[in-house]
Amino acid sequence: MTHDDPESAPPAASKDDKSAEERRRADIRDRRLVRRLRQGDQRAFEELVRLYQHRIFGLMLRMIGNRQEAEDLAQEVFITLHRAIGQYRGEGRFYTWLYRIATNTCKNRIKYLRGRNFHRSVPVEETPEAHDPGDAGPVVPLQGQIAGPEAMTEGARLQAAIQRELNQLDPEHRLLIILRDVQGLSYQEILGITGLQEGTLKSRLHRARVALKERLAPHLK
Repeated sequence: MTHDDPESAPPAASKDDKSAEERRRADIRDRRLVRRLRQGDQRAFEELVRLYQHRIFGLMLRMIGNRQEAEDLAQEVFITLHRAIGQYRGEGRFYTWLYRIATNTCKNRIKYLRGRNFHRSVPVEETPEAHDPGDAGPVVPLQGQIAGPEAMTEGARLQAAIQRELNQLDPEHRLLIILRDVQGLSYQEILGITGLQEGTLKSRLHRARVALKERLAPHLK
């Protein structure tokens, strides 16, 4: 019986390597679905909706703060996707292109709702993160730092406070926190979605985090 030399064995894949491989596979899958959709395959459209509806809805819900508005906006995003699929040339990731549609749709809606002085905070149990951990984690990992039998109640209160204070931020700052800290997108992905320069993105995100932390301070005493 022979034994492999441990030193000659290939190194285990790192977390970053695995993430890169997952992104590569997702990109290949998305491009195939886009190609089928362009050919009129409605099942491909349904599959794209299934793959991305929770994340798009989560973005809308966090940005708008109203469940019905978020559902309507998410539907509008996918209608736009269906109509505009011919405009996607494949230069970048489909995921980034879809998010660009979503953020533009959301910004336009926020401007409209501001004119009507409309807003409502989202109860924590209504956020997608509460039902699907795969979508996103909390804006700030506060709940995970609480231990003991009162953790669930206190954690829910903090989550609700986070959403209330998040709603008070400038929409541009709110968007960056949601994309980076809630949905876990990379800086490169956010640059592709927002069109910002890297230095501008990091500067604005820092200011957004500081503003949110200051607003949350009274809730952490």
